Amino acid sequence: MDWTPHTPQDISRLLDTLGLSDISDLFAHLPDAVRPSAPLDLPAPLAEMEVMDHINGLGRLNRSGLATFAGGGIYDHYLPPVVRTLTMRPEFVTSYTPYQSELSQGVLQMLFQYQSMISSLTGLPVANSSLYDGPSSGLEAINMAVAHKKRPAVWLSRGVHPHTREIIATFAHARGIEVVEHPLVGGHTVWTTEGAPEPAALVMSQPNYLGVIEDYDAAHAVAAEHDALAIAEVDAMMLGILRNPGDAGFDIAFAEGQPYGNPMSYGGPVLGVFAVSESLMRKIPGRLVGKTVDSEGQTAYTLTFRAREQDIRREKASSNICTNQSLNAIAATIQLAWLGPQGITEAAHLSVQKAHYLAKRLEQLPGVKMATPDAAFAREFAVLTPADPHVVVEQMAERGYLAGIPLADDFPEFGGGLLVAVTEQRTVAELDGYVEALGEVLTDG
Repeated sequence: MDWTPHTPQDISRLLDTLGLSDISDLFAHLPDAVRPSAPLDLPAPLAEMEVMDHINGLGRLNRSGLATFAGGGIYDHYLPPVVRTLTMRPEFVTSYTPYQSELSQGVLQMLFQYQSMISSLTGLPVANSSLYDGPSSGLEAINMAVAHKKRPAVWLSRGVHPHTREIIATFAHARGIEVVEHPLVGGHTVWTTEGAPEPAALVMSQPNYLGVIEDYDAAHAVAAEHDALAIAEVDAMMLGILRNPGDAGFDIAFAEGQPYGNPMSYGGPVLGVFAVSESLMRKIPGRLVGKTVDSEGQTAYTLTFRAREQDIRREKASSNICTNQSLNAIAATIQLAWLGPQGITEAAHLSVQKAHYLAKRLEQLPGVKMATPDAAFAREFAVLTPADPHVVVEQMAERGYLAGIPLADDFPEFGGGLLVAVTEQRTVAELDGYVEALGEVLTDG
């Protein structure tokens, strides 16, 4: 029991209270198939200093200082020092849930400002104070749609992030929901409706996982034809320049919010962006902060539209989420305030311009071509290389570049594909150096 906080005295008192003779009796009700047949093969316990030394050793195995061209939802945008400085203030670094609004006005005001910014960016009137991450936000959108429309089917573009599709598929299997995946042709979603069950929702991504800019209007028309909710997974930073889902008539928008003020941090923690039309306001998952006045006429903020545990209805609830990523959302608020409307537009423009510059340079390398040559793209694009993309990524890392994400696992039709992302942080020298390094890899390979 060296790895638990319970002393032998604690365990003995527990067993006496329950009338048991051995700790294994606690688990006697479990089937043999799920119980270990032998003690776990765990290493000997370590002292605190030894643990820290081990962790630091693992950290030294990581490559650092690579110019990042990998994206897929997590992007290397510039983080100004003000974000970390303010989010580390003790008023914000707390796990306290702000149900007692008289104690939480600062946090509630920041979350209200976050919601207001997300509403402005998505073009939808109601945004919650964040969810756990982008993919699980997609699941919450499906939850809402199925409960709202009372139909056990959804139509899902293959261009939606693979992690989102995996999470939705897992949930759908458990809940008996049929997920109809619609293919990508030339990089764009083709909504083939013949023989498919009537959907509760249609889900697309803008731009899609391959970086291709999709047709909002075509997707919305299909959703309207079938009286389904139109749901858009969006690139948070590209909302600075692309048409927003609210203007396109969509009912729900969700996104991975990491580009707003959060470091990559090996994939987390992050936050989920979630916004809906006014008609869905009372069904939105998570926390919703409202602005009001107190008994003295002073501006005040409070959680609204739900009881403390709004999902106490359990299986009847459309969502069991009753929390949010407060600190990450506060970081996003600070970053967006620092950028302002002009700043987010400029960061998006620079990302797109540099991505197109890099794509043109890469096409000049022998054997390298665009995976979707006729499709417009934003700041991310897929290229086909004559070498194994996994080998390319490894050898590019040795030259100082995180080259991208191989597509073979999620898109076998692009077996030689590499998803490349560019942000405003990449310099022209890094873009040219990437091309030169890839040329060396392909020549040597």
